[in-house]
Amino acid sequence: MNKFAGWLIATVLFLPNATLADRGPFDSTRWYEMLDSVRARAVSENISERTINDTLKYPSFIPSIVRSDSNQSEFKLTLDGYLARTVNQTRVSDGQKMRRRYPTLLSRVDAKYGIPPHIMLAFWGMESNYGAVKSRHKLTDAFFTLMYDGRRETFFTNQLIALMKIADKNRLDINSISGSWAGAMGHFQFIPTTLAQYGADGNGDGRIDIINNISDAMFSAGNYLNKLGWNKNERIVRRVVLPADFDISLLDGKTKLTLPQWASLGVMNPDGTPIPQNDMTAGLVADVAAIESARSAAATATVAPDTDVAPMPVIHAYLTYPNFYRIKKWNNSNWYAIAIAELADQLH
Repeated sequence: MNKFAGWLIATVLFLPNATLADRGPFDSTRWYEMLDSVRARAVSENISERTINDTLKYPSFIPSIVRSDSNQSEFKLTLDGYLARTVNQTRVSDGQKMRRRYPTLLSRVDAKYGIPPHIMLAFWGMESNYGAVKSRHKLTDAFFTLMYDGRRETFFTNQLIALMKIADKNRLDINSISGSWAGAMGHFQFIPTTLAQYGADGNGDGRIDIINNISDAMFSAGNYLNKLGWNKNERIVRRVVLPADFDISLLDGKTKLTLPQWASLGVMNPDGTPIPQNDMTAGLVADVAAIESARSAAATATVAPDTDVAPMPVIHAYLTYPNFYRIKKWNNSNWYAIAIAELADQLH
């Protein structure tokens, strides 16, 4: 038994519910082999003995993390419901306060990376509610747990090794780094491999700490968006309306047409005026499930005596420009990208 075994048995095997549903009892042999493998890889990648020992000093298995990973909700909000939850007046007001609190820092990010303040604030608000949402898991424990679970062992092993390198390089206490159960950390919820690639020193102290240093967090997020190709001179989306009989197979954001081509299919501004007629290419995104539900309701509605059919509802949608797809490289969700756009517009 290695030197961690006694402590590990005391803190893992005797935890309530220390079995993984249908996976059987905790396999201490597999756990120890995993720890030994981490040590061997860390040594081979020249991580310091101090960081290796700190990482492996008190490793814990957290059953609730496995449950979170296994039982991610399949329930999907409608687009309107998602926007109501994420782009609310409290978040807008808090963002305006942060703009007044950090004008110089936001201007520095804009000057260096070309990310305007309202865009930076939108990401900050969406990711951590401007730093108000505090992560509760020790990040090493989250990674050890998810590695042991095995569903994405290689991915989470890479995250742990990246975190160890970050702690080494920036002289951070790895056991004080907290994050989400899935391994994201800091004001902008970076995973370690993303931080390793795009992290930036915002205050010039030679270290990058995106959890405790807002300058580092903002510079890192600005650098990431800049490397994704952010264009500050282009909008993210344009709200539009579509004819009631519009072909909903075109509303996946993947079909790209020029604005005149979309206009020829009946796409208009919400007030009925024509959309711009330049040759810019855009996709088109809408809540297809909500549209189908509305159409079904209209088809079964009671028809007025002097009409032949029930009126079909007008379709609300979003033209999606290149910045929209850059946001999706950050978070691959149409709803998230639209929420960033809506929140940014209100913070402009």
